[in-house]
Amino acid sequence: MTSLDSFKCRKILKVGSKSYVYYSLPTAEKNGLKGISRLPYSMKVLLENLLRNEDDRTVKKADIQAVAKWMRKKALEHEIAFRPARVLMQDFTGVPAVVDLAAMRNAMQALGGNAEKINPLVPVDLVIDHSVIVNFFGDNKAFGKNVTEEYKQNQERYEFLKWGQKAFSNFSVVPPGTGICHQVNLEYLAQTVWTRKQKMTIGRKTGTFEVAYPDSLVGTDSHTTMVNGLAVLGWGVGGIEAEAAMLGQPLSMLLPEVVGFKLSGALKEGVTATDLVLTVTQMLRKQGVVGKFVEFFGPGLDHLSVADKSTIANMAPEYGATCGFFPVDAETLGYLKTSGRASARVALVEKYAKAQGLFRTAKSPDPVFTVTLKLDLADVVPSLAGPKRPEGRVALPAVSEGFTTAMDAEYKKALDGVRYSVDGRNFDLGHGDVVIAAITSCTNTSNPSVLIGAGLLARNAAAKGLKAAPWVKTSLAPGSQVVAEYLANSGLQKDLDKVGFNLVGFGCTTCIGNSGPLPEEISKSINDNGIVAAAVLSGNRNFEGRVSPDVQANYLASPPLVVAYALAGTVTKNLSVDPIGTGKDGKPVYLKDIWPTTKEINAFVKKYVTSTIFKKKYADVFKGDTNLRKIKTVDSETYKWNMSST
Repeated sequence: MTSLDSFKCRKILKVGSKSYVYYSLPTAEKNGLKGISRLPYSMKVLLENLLRNEDDRTVKKADIQAVAKWMRKKALEHEIAFRPARVLMQDFTGVPAVVDLAAMRNAMQALGGNAEKINPLVPVDLVIDHSVIVNFFGDNKAFGKNVTEEYKQNQERYEFLKWGQKAFSNFSVVPPGTGICHQVNLEYLAQTVWTRKQKMTIGRKTGTFEVAYPDSLVGTDSHTTMVNGLAVLGWGVGGIEAEAAMLGQPLSMLLPEVVGFKLSGALKEGVTATDLVLTVTQMLRKQGVVGKFVEFFGPGLDHLSVADKSTIANMAPEYGATCGFFPVDAETLGYLKTSGRASARVALVEKYAKAQGLFRTAKSPDPVFTVTLKLDLADVVPSLAGPKRPEGRVALPAVSEGFTTAMDAEYKKALDGVRYSVDGRNFDLGHGDVVIAAITSCTNTSNPSVLIGAGLLARNAAAKGLKAAPWVKTSLAPGSQVVAEYLANSGLQKDLDKVGFNLVGFGCTTCIGNSGPLPEEISKSINDNGIVAAAVLSGNRNFEGRVSPDVQANYLASPPLVVAYALAGTVTKNLSVDPIGTGKDGKPVYLKDIWPTTKEINAFVKKYVTSTIFKKKYADVFKGDTNLRKIKTVDSETYKWNMSST
């Protein structure tokens, strides 16, 4: 479909030796859409989408004009049709959609038609990340054992998806053991500026042209929002909406209110992006942003990496927004280069964003927003969130006091210091003991600064003779193989191993409740004695019962703090003043003794997080390991259903 181009804004953009068709926002402003240069960047992406898809049926001229009217009112009850560039799925919610496509092929064949005509009309990537469970942990064999167990339990599903990848065009499957869909999206799939070939007539010339436009997507997982940190507009939708988008149908949505979140200053020494996102989540929950876009702006953005921004964007579902958007800037280009994107793509992103007024600099005027919040990054302090809501941020010194309060108010029990025996073990358990400590989730494992921070803290702790308390189930499940590579190359994985954080898999694991069972005797002691046990994880949700049925108090924390609480073994200590443990020299060890400096962390990031490892790990991303290659599937236009399948 060629846009009607009512605002005569279709132009040619030359990047090096290549030429692209694009729909110019500055030209549209000159031709009648007054004031749109001050729109929020996220709204400019929506506007470009409408200009490019104007057909007088799903997208009318009045819909485009409504965006300009939004500028005056900053809120407008007007429905538009949004066409995302692509669709992202994970295996838990994505398999039913692929089953529907396969069933449509069966129906087409039964009607005497060509089944091979049934395909997604926009690119679809399905990342298998929801199936790995932490059944094994605590040693170097845990990863291999968990992978073996995963394939045993999911053989039929994986065979079906392998068939689907061969049978459907416009459909790719990222195999199990690769990573978490949102981190793989950030590191590899997303392009910031998308291109596709399209037949159209420009002037007197009819032919196939390459069109450039902002990358955008919807996904079958709520944390699809993470990629907004790379200036890619996207959010999670239901399965039916995702299938509609796959088949080329637009998604109906109201023009959103856009909440501007102004960031100034810089994070202080010892403060992480996790502390920042927990602060932002608390503030936005209080503001009320459900159904709204949030867009971040201000000088503070110059002090945040794309990984930091993506951590904030990831938790949009927790602060209630449709998305948390960051515009293209110099950091975006740097990340695209570091993560191994082609130099031609990076050049296109820069030139396109600048031509469209989508490139933010320190001199860019602030956009116009519906309402604005402000935060000085220097005001952020080390924090956790818990014991049962992501917005329940608590400063590190107040965690133990907060747990004491929760024992009375939430759990109706006294924190009496009583310890209970554990059958066959030489330790006992009490209220507040940490029984799960998990470095998990794309929220934080996509951020090298906090992963390397955790590794350096582990190195310092191991040097003093500390290791995780014996009742803690520890795990490290990165969101991509890139993380494992830079941890191994830097030697930090060995240090994490020493304190108990061995690699257990590449996938969502504990963050989605795939923490696996606790050791039977620990579970029995907890349930027999009514112990309010705790979990500390670097995830994004901590609702009671989500992480483990045996754990009532769940805390979200940065990876370094996850390691620290594993060493301490309890949330009843105030880690800002109390010793974490006793060193091999018999002296108390405090958190300040083992916490790495920002300078140390940055030096490791610069040395070990390189484009070489991104290119290496994503070179054969769709190939899969030997387990997947052993799975046989039939090359056929329709799936051969197993009628005895349960």
